[in-house]
Amino acid sequence: MSFYSNESSASARQGNREQQFYLWFDPTADFHTYSILWNPKRIVFSVDDTPIREFKNSESIGIPFPKNQPMRIYSSLWNADDWATRGGLVKTDWTQAPFTASYRNFKADACVWSNGKSSCTSNSPSSSSWLSQELDTTGQERLKWVQKNYMIYNYCSDTKRFPQGLPAECSSTS
Repeated sequence: MSFYSNESSASARQGNREQQFYLWFDPTADFHTYSILWNPKRIVFSVDDTPIREFKNSESIGIPFPKNQPMRIYSSLWNADDWATRGGLVKTDWTQAPFTASYRNFKADACVWSNGKSSCTSNSPSSSSWLSQELDTTGQERLKWVQKNYMIYNYCSDTKRFPQGLPAECSSTS
């Protein structure tokens, strides 16, 4: 499973912020809840309420954060075994085709931008819970556990891909 982040700078529009994970369960055996919390301070990707990635807003040290663009959700199945599977080490098993994905109980709770105004304010009840939400101590511990035990690729440790130096957020502790 890969999670990508497209920051708003021109150079980052191609992504280049990937992290990849082997999940601790067989994701094909049953439905699972995949969620994204995206607020002005962070983006948190979770699976079954377990955070697996957090991208913090570090604009204060010059790192772009996607706050001035609409959220878009894309889902696709594609052959990416030349780059997305541990650098091409794992090949697609085409004998398992056709590949399908299905969804149920899809829900999006978001601020809507219309006529120069956001539908969310700090006082609006629908946004108050997620607009300032962050990981609590348990969430931080679970995030560290997943990243230690199940992360198989992290752009922040790929010096071959970034020979001129890792992106600034990789050394950030914000």
